[in-house]
Amino acid sequence: MASTLDAAIGDTVPVVVQPVTPEALVGRLVGFVTALDAGRRWRIAIDGAPATAPGDLADALVGPLRAAGRPVVRASASDFLRRASLRWERGREDADALFEDWLDAGALTREVLVPFGPAGTGRYLPSLRDPVRDRSTRAGTLQAPAGAVLVLDGTLLLGRVTALDLSVHLALRPETLARRTPTADRWSLPAFARYAAEVDPERAADVVVRVDDPRHPALVLPV
Repeated sequence: MASTLDAAIGDTVPVVVQPVTPEALVGRLVGFVTALDAGRRWRIAIDGAPATAPGDLADALVGPLRAAGRPVVRASASDFLRRASLRWERGREDADALFEDWLDAGALTREVLVPFGPAGTGRYLPSLRDPVRDRSTRAGTLQAPAGAVLVLDGTLLLGRVTALDLSVHLALRPETLARRTPTADRWSLPAFARYAAEVDPERAADVVVRVDDPRHPALVLPV
């Protein structure tokens, strides 16, 4: 059952926190997308810390969107990271570098998001760099069909890339994020604190989903 409460999303406004099953969440998001004009391409981003598994939700949208008659292009921001020498210039475990330097937002915007935009050609680059091997993927450009939906997943995206048509943020309480972040990755937590303070993704996103319990997500919707 939905509950109404005041929440600081922008100014303090009433919102509805609506618990849903993971399957119903996918259905609601697919419904948001299929309500959009099928005559043009659309850019959808699923944003969240690694602990929220944004890629899993993005993957779950692909089949239902295709079943609804929408061509889908699946992409990941992790394929558009800067080379390691730039990412790790301040050290391999520098939270400020993670927040500021890791994502090549310019390349992602130029090679993927702008081509999918209303004035874009649809010619896009599916990947730029293999983040594990730290080498160019040497991927060639592809042509997205008319009406295609780009489903992009990533971390710390909002505020870095703005050429989006629908953004979904997977939200965690700070204590939940800390608990679900592996010990080896705890150095990254200050980056997410900065993200919350400077970008406020729960305000910036079009759709917010609370996933403190991934088995019982909850949509946060304005009244």
